Amino acid sequence: MIKNSTMKLADIAKLANVSESTVSRALSNNKLINKKTRERIQAIAQEYGFKVNASARNLRLQKTNTIAVIVLLDPNSGQSISDPFLLEILGTIADELTKYNFDLLLCTSKTNANDWHRYYITSRRADGLIVIGQGEHDQRVEALASENAPFVVWGAQPNHQKYVTVGSDNRKGGYLATKHLIQQGCKQIVFLGDIHHNEIEMRWKGYQDALEEAGIPLEKNLQISTDFTSNDGYSKIRDLFLMNQYKIDGIFAVSDAIAIGAMKFLLDKDIKIPDEIAVIGFDDIALSHYSSPALSTVKQNISAGGKLLVDLLLKKLNNQPITSQLLDVELVVRQSTAKS
Repeated sequence: MIKNSTMKLADIAKLANVSESTVSRALSNNKLINKKTRERIQAIAQEYGFKVNASARNLRLQKTNTIAVIVLLDPNSGQSISDPFLLEILGTIADELTKYNFDLLLCTSKTNANDWHRYYITSRRADGLIVIGQGEHDQRVEALASENAPFVVWGAQPNHQKYVTVGSDNRKGGYLATKHLIQQGCKQIVFLGDIHHNEIEMRWKGYQDALEEAGIPLEKNLQISTDFTSNDGYSKIRDLFLMNQYKIDGIFAVSDAIAIGAMKFLLDKDIKIPDEIAVIGFDDIALSHYSSPALSTVKQNISAGGKLLVDLLLKKLNNQPITSQLLDVELVVRQSTAKS
């Protein structure tokens, strides 16, 4: 073997007794290759003075080493990229992609082109996509599936199974939250959330499951469509009290942000939480522990979800089979429901 620029991937592969693709991944420190093999290949390359021309490699392999993360923001929901849940899952995704030497291209549905396959994959802006949320049954996600694009989705698992999702057991979460309120003596429980969103629809079904189990009639007027913001949580509970039609004793908000807004209104009106009205949220964001009173909630394993999204997409890019994953949820009881 000759030391210098005449060394090729094939030469390194022959010395290491592995394939050229394994050499390429090892030299880019791709953790899909085990540590011992990576270190052995890197040592051989160093010994022979071989350096990877990243631009040429990417051009040859038609790879960008970039993953586009598309956050679906409903323009009418008031949700923004600064939402605590989004910040946590995006941070995890960014950390995981860095481990595998991928860059992250962050986009929102407010600014994206409608043809995501053409805009990101065909144009080689990105190798694959992670979509956060499905919005109100967003057709652009369906279009990606029809193009057989490399992508995964954070959200509820669709019935048709056309694409792979990672998401929490939202129906179980809705059931646990509502059952807990019922166990605290609540019978008139408001559901704050927009059931046109896939994940929220499943939480609504879990809410109904708990009511049915307890023999409590479903009152659809207690399902109040609410944006994913504290401001809307505040205003929707305020409006309910202004109408003075219902004597409520419990609130299940489909996000902690909504729940915190609702609690702010109750506190402004000197309504005792949880003795007069118990409140529970969903997500277990950091602020839920520090709110006053501390907010009971349903905990999603957001960190595990972010890691799974990256892991599944990289397997998809390497032509490995992948399947949807459903993450368990956990009831976290704090002051906002713990009646004395």
